[in-house]
Amino acid sequence: MKKSLLFALTLSGVQLFAQNKTDTTKRLQEVVIKPYFTEQPLMRATGSIGLVDQTVFDKQSTSSLVSSVNTVSGVRMEERSPGSYRLSIRGSLLRSPFGVRNVKIYFDDFPLTDAGGNTYLNALDVAAAGQLQILKGPHGSIFGANSGGVILVQPQYPSDTTQIGLKLEGGAYGSFHENANIAQQFKKYAISLSQAYQRSDGYREHSNMERKYFQMLQKLDYAPNANLKALVFYSDLSYSTPGGLTAAQFLANPRTSRLATTFTKSAIEQNAGIYSKTIYGGITNTWDITAKFKHVLSVYASHTDFKNPFITTYEKRDENTRGLRSYFEYNTRVKAANIKLNVGVESTRTGTGFENYDNNSGVPGAVQSIDDLTAKSSFAFAQLSFDVLEKLLVEVSASANLNKYDYETLQPTPIPKRERKFDNQLLPRLALSYLVNSDLTLRGSISKGYSAPTTSEVRPSNNVINLSLEPEYGWNYETGFRLQAMDKKLFLDLTGFYYNLKSAIVRRVDQNMAEFFVNSGGTKQWGLETSLSYWLLPYKTFGLVRAIQIRNAYTLSRFKFVDYVSTASDFSGNALTGVPKAVVVSSADVQLLKGFYLFVQHNYTSSIPLNDANTAYARKYHLMQAKAGIKQLMIGKVPFEVYVGADNILNQKYSLGNDLNAVGNRYYNAAATRYFHGGVVIKI
Repeated sequence: MKKSLLFALTLSGVQLFAQNKTDTTKRLQEVVIKPYFTEQPLMRATGSIGLVDQTVFDKQSTSSLVSSVNTVSGVRMEERSPGSYRLSIRGSLLRSPFGVRNVKIYFDDFPLTDAGGNTYLNALDVAAAGQLQILKGPHGSIFGANSGGVILVQPQYPSDTTQIGLKLEGGAYGSFHENANIAQQFKKYAISLSQAYQRSDGYREHSNMERKYFQMLQKLDYAPNANLKALVFYSDLSYSTPGGLTAAQFLANPRTSRLATTFTKSAIEQNAGIYSKTIYGGITNTWDITAKFKHVLSVYASHTDFKNPFITTYEKRDENTRGLRSYFEYNTRVKAANIKLNVGVESTRTGTGFENYDNNSGVPGAVQSIDDLTAKSSFAFAQLSFDVLEKLLVEVSASANLNKYDYETLQPTPIPKRERKFDNQLLPRLALSYLVNSDLTLRGSISKGYSAPTTSEVRPSNNVINLSLEPEYGWNYETGFRLQAMDKKLFLDLTGFYYNLKSAIVRRVDQNMAEFFVNSGGTKQWGLETSLSYWLLPYKTFGLVRAIQIRNAYTLSRFKFVDYVSTASDFSGNALTGVPKAVVVSSADVQLLKGFYLFVQHNYTSSIPLNDANTAYARKYHLMQAKAGIKQLMIGKVPFEVYVGADNILNQKYSLGNDLNAVGNRYYNAAATRYFHGGVVIKI
């Protein structure tokens, strides 16, 4: 442990500085983020924030967000098969058998997470995200109920010039990704159109996927002090789900899909998969009423048509969400302090029609159950910040949260509409940062996390509406510092935290392979996260090697169950299921003459407990990937880039996206062994 900690402190980092290779000053200028309403330097941010910007995306394959997101310490993203995302921040994966739960996600100004707590992150194409700001730990004070964290996805709005781009990438296992975009500024009006298509045959049998994606962004400055922004996207995603394997099956043939048993058919026989079509739209109006007073109003709506033929059931969901987010902002200065007050509300309603049928080889059969469930989530929030002498920044914030469900059973036995209302929750946060000097910031925070059961937990795949499930909650304490030195060539961010989570929600699976959820008692989560980037060779305009930057992210997790008794077993003191104790992601970015570049990344992940009893573990693994290319090529007057890449160079046999607490010990979803990809990028 001491050796790994020393390694993390001396050589760890993520990409935190802009990388304009033509201008050293711009490359090393301070990073500016917008996690809490308005822009602020990353050095002065009070929270633990991971940044994934376009320069990070450019180093990775365009087929998935996984490699890019996993460069951030404390964050783990998995893909059980192409298109099947899972995401956790500081260990919140336990509630997510598939999809994204317990993490609040916003796309620009609009909540992508619905009122029931579910997020279709895999609906977005990789090209839709220009930047990710990952706020680690509870942020219910201004973003509503969540106990894992918040992700702010920033799309790329058009600049002052016309932009046309095309990116094509192909690789092993039938993978292909295409993205085209065009953007134009017309005086006070700007528009950006993006289209993407992706497909893959998958490494395993029965793991093919296909996604069609379209997105439109618009902005209108209709007055000197006001503007409108509009966002619309449509996603048509389908992917087969090969299912989990036992350890013996995984070792014998990791490429196979779930096999038939005496009691159940195979994944292929049942045509198991996900079919999801989503249309989402929102409008934001920003009005600078005075130089000190601003109002922002966002309204949004979405519709998702979801189908999931599974081994034992065929589920259909018709989901409709609508909501708004509105806040006022007031800025003033009192003597030596800048004071900012934000007050607002957010309210979301999601109605879901659940239909479950027998699955007759991928065709709906007899009705099992039909239910209607409406989730309603509302909260009011306020944040007051004091910036004293531009050195001490204090943020005091809180939200009052109301979550409830209306539910009605239509078949097989009709039950009239009922209501489940959770107690109102006050979620405070106190955070501060102190700029000791221009190169060192100290920070700390205390916040309360809270997360009501999601729609898919209240009404899980066992088709029983769970009236006993309670929200999980707890207090999070963290402290850390940020350091930049050597003329900003070195940047270090270190965070230590302790999260005491109570009434933790965990997944269970019955003998019919249907899932349900219970409150487990709680968890104690001690963690350390470090990020460091260092320009080993700052950019220069001559020589073979023009620049070298090394980066790494280190995560140390000591997460334990407490007061956790399940039937006759006491799991108290066991390691939290699905969380590796240590993850180290290291990389080197080498810029060469004439636009050539080389990028190499290594990911070490320690062993992972696969069940609450800690009797089964996924083995540790080392992933190595590389990408090389050249940017400064021309076809006539059209600039373009070509590149080639390789993933899992060490040819590791590992599972990315384990099924936790799986029936029959079918924990493993094998990831691809060594494979190659290549592509071309054209930008005008």
